[in-house]
Amino acid sequence: MKDLKAVILAAGKGTRMKSDLPKVVHTIEDKCLVDYAIDAAIGAGAQEICLVVGYKYEIVHERIAHQEVTFVLQEQQLGTGHAVKCARDFLGESGSTMILFGDTPLITADTLRRLSDYHEQHGNAVTVLSAMADDPTGYGRIIRDQNGLFVKSVEHKDASEKERASHEINSGMYIFDTKALREALEQITPNNAQGEYYLPDTLTIIKEKGLKVDAFALEDAEDITGVNDREQLKAAAEVIRRRQQ
Repeated sequence: MKDLKAVILAAGKGTRMKSDLPKVVHTIEDKCLVDYAIDAAIGAGAQEICLVVGYKYEIVHERIAHQEVTFVLQEQQLGTGHAVKCARDFLGESGSTMILFGDTPLITADTLRRLSDYHEQHGNAVTVLSAMADDPTGYGRIIRDQNGLFVKSVEHKDASEKERASHEINSGMYIFDTKALREALEQITPNNAQGEYYLPDTLTIIKEKGLKVDAFALEDAEDITGVNDREQLKAAAEVIRRRQQ
């Protein structure tokens, strides 16, 4: 894909890691979590990469292997939409933008290439990377109509009982038409249970403009699994070691 940039969200403290270090610099096989996401983005064809950093950002800058990335500071953590807004200047006016997380070391270049190909082939303004999960508790849900077409993405806290019955989860990873993303970011509001700016709200805004919004569903949620605590770090390390064999 031509003119592809990636924005990787890496500002969180990660309190459940029980560590003073920013979550994204915890390591698996001597490699920072965020470096796995950067490698996947590069492998998928991203020509420029921006890390949105916050908590102890100097340590992130110092420890990651990829020093060629752009750093943008998110001083207050006001949600994923706010984080991407902080990277507005990096986005530019054209091309495509991939949004990833710095704490998902299992994401692969192959999966991101498939997402990118699907996005391009279907002429989407935005494509969500989703996955089918046995237990979707806590995740945002992808809601589809009776024809299987994308309706919306809704956070678990804001979902109705019927919406929570969906087992298709939003990974929080996307590929956007950059122009559509920039315009939608200006319209999101913190009108939700958390009082935050949610990036998924841009999907509704883009859809209401008559542009195509879709979700590319993985059959298995392994690639999109995040690391929030020591147990999940250990589990991710086992997957990475298995893949290296």
